[in-house]
Amino acid sequence: MTDDAKASRRVRVDYEAGDRFRIAVRQHTISVDQPVADGGEDTAPTPTELFIASLASCVAFYARRFATRHDIPTDGLAVTAEFSMASHPARVGEITLQLHVPAELSPEQQASLLAVISRCTVHSTLMQPPEVRIELSALTPGAV
Repeated sequence: MTDDAKASRRVRVDYEAGDRFRIAVRQHTISVDQPVADGGEDTAPTPTELFIASLASCVAFYARRFATRHDIPTDGLAVTAEFSMASHPARVGEITLQLHVPAELSPEQQASLLAVISRCTVHSTLMQPPEVRIELSALTPGAV
């Protein structure tokens, strides 16, 4: 893999203040924070909300591609996501996604669409979790 390809698959999260962090993804910047009730300033979504948004937007992307391939209108295409937390360990316990399609679909189209969106990259990752390694790296004085 080239250095450019490796860099395109790298995310950096930097502390800003309070519970707020800045996330750098390629040339994009996203922030996360916590609600005021949880000690944050509520300046941005929480990491958990971004996780849910990632799943919902991945499903929406796959649905849009399916619709385009099958000449199904995409105006009004949307995904809503609802989630609840599990108590222990702290994690998302349940997610319900609802795909809003702008056209009446035949039973065959519905089955095909559900098969396609259930294989979006984020959903597939949840179904077969990756190995996650967490390592420590000490900062050297003056380095950022």
